[in-house]
Amino acid sequence: MNHVFNRPYRTVKNGLKKISIRHNAIKPTNFFNFAHWQFVINPINLTIREMYRNDLFKDKVALVTGGRSGIGYAIARQLLQLGASVVICSRKEEPLMVAAQELSQFGTCIAMPCDIRKTDQIKALAQFIKEQHGRLDILVNNAGGQFPAMAEYISDNGWNAVINNNLNGTFFMIREMANTFLIPQKQGIIVNIIADIFRGFPGMIHTGAARAGVENLTKTIALEWSEHNIRINSIAPGIIESSGLDQYPPQIQEMFEEAKQASPMGRFGTSEEVSNAVCFLASPLSSFTSGITLYVDGAKHLNFDKMGMIKAMKSIMGNNG
Repeated sequence: MNHVFNRPYRTVKNGLKKISIRHNAIKPTNFFNFAHWQFVINPINLTIREMYRNDLFKDKVALVTGGRSGIGYAIARQLLQLGASVVICSRKEEPLMVAAQELSQFGTCIAMPCDIRKTDQIKALAQFIKEQHGRLDILVNNAGGQFPAMAEYISDNGWNAVINNNLNGTFFMIREMANTFLIPQKQGIIVNIIADIFRGFPGMIHTGAARAGVENLTKTIALEWSEHNIRINSIAPGIIESSGLDQYPPQIQEMFEEAKQASPMGRFGTSEEVSNAVCFLASPLSSFTSGITLYVDGAKHLNFDKMGMIKAMKSIMGNNG
C-alpha cells in the first residue's frame, strides 16, 4: 500500500554534507527511525522482514558441497527451511544419501556423490542439477579437508592433497557451475566457506595457504563476473562446535577446550551461526555486497593465541619421543 507523506523534505547538515530527510513520514517499513526523524536509506524497497522469512529462497536452487554433515548440513537445512530446493554432494555416497533423506523433511533435497577434486565428477553433477532443476541460483562451497601438522613435517602428498581439495576443488566447482548456469543466466550467488586465516594458520599451513587462495579468487571473481550479475563472498568461521571437531586427536581436542575459555566471547560458534551468515550473503539484503570475507568467529581473529595447536602437537611429539 502506498502512502502519501505529510511533510515535505527538509535538509539538515551532517558534517560537510547535506542529507534530505522527511519529517514524520508514515511509511515506517522503508526507513530507520531516529527519534522522530526517518532517514531514507532503502531504495530497493527491502525491509528487515525480508530476512529469514519462510519463502526467502522460493523458486531458488542451491548447491551445498560437503552438505552431508556439520556446517554444510546446517546450511542445507536452513536454505530448505527458507524455501530453496537444495542439492548436496560429498564423496561418501551412503552417508550422503542418509543426510539427503533426513533433510527432505524440510523441503526438496536431492544428492549426488562428487569428489570436487575431479572435474569429470563436477561436470556430471552439473548435468544432474540441470536434469533435475534446470537451473542453479546459489552455490555454497563448503567441502574441504585438512589435518593438523607442523610445516616442516608436511610431505609433498600431504601438501598437494589439501591444496587440491580446498583450493583447486573450490575453483573447479565455481568454474563449472558458473559456465553451466550462472553466466548464461546472467545472475547467481556464490558463498565460499574458508577459515580464520587473518593472522596465519599455525599448525595447518596447507589449508591456510589454500583458504587464502580462495579468499583472493573471491575478490577476483567479484570483479570479473560483476558484469554477469554474479555476487561472490567468503565466510571465515572460527572454531565451530560441529562434528568436524571429533576428527582430531584427544590432545588437540583438549587444546580446543582451552581455546574456548581464551576466546573473546568465551565460547565456540555453532553451525547455525555460520548458516545464518550464508543465508544473509545469499539473500537480497546483501545485494550490494561482493568480494568480501565475513568473519563468524566471535572476534577470535583479532585477539587470540594462534600457536595453541603447535604447542599441542609438540606436546604429542614429546610424549611419543
